[in-house]
Amino acid sequence: MRNSPELSSPELRGTPPDRDMVRTEAVRRIERLRNRSNRGLWAMALFIAVSTAALRNFGILPSLPETVRALLGHPPSATMISGALVIYTFSAIILVLSRMMSGSGQFSGFSHVGYLTAFYVFYHFARALDENFWAVFAAGFTILALESYHIWNHYSEEIRKEQEVLDAIERSRRA
Repeated sequence: MRNSPELSSPELRGTPPDRDMVRTEAVRRIERLRNRSNRGLWAMALFIAVSTAALRNFGILPSLPETVRALLGHPPSATMISGALVIYTFSAIILVLSRMMSGSGQFSGFSHVGYLTAFYVFYHFARALDENFWAVFAAGFTILALESYHIWNHYSEEIRKEQEVLDAIERSRRA
């Protein structure tokens, strides 16, 4: 209790905090928040890269030998995969919208990229990727655009709050 950090803080001792230190910390937090606000764009870029490979029928990857395909078994039908894609798309959109409404800063864009990649792979193994590429791409683009907007909007608000701290410090310096 003698050297407790709570009791040694400048506010509790009656001395104001060092303005330069508070300003430096606010600038660091703003930079961190700006970096985090770009995560949606990085997820979108990754999805576009995966989609480009899928559009070319994953030609950049070596094809699986028929023995491995036989070991994996018969792929699900394109109709079954499409049904799962529809359910996933609506679920993901509802999840993002609920996080937007709650003000949560959670981000799951990279996991969405993983799930969407799995849909491309399932269609590829079902030999139905050409007919269903645009369905996966449209679903992914919608989900990731919404996720990107959500995370950008959330962190923009946090940056605005930190900017208010910086503005208050500047006003107090002029006074």
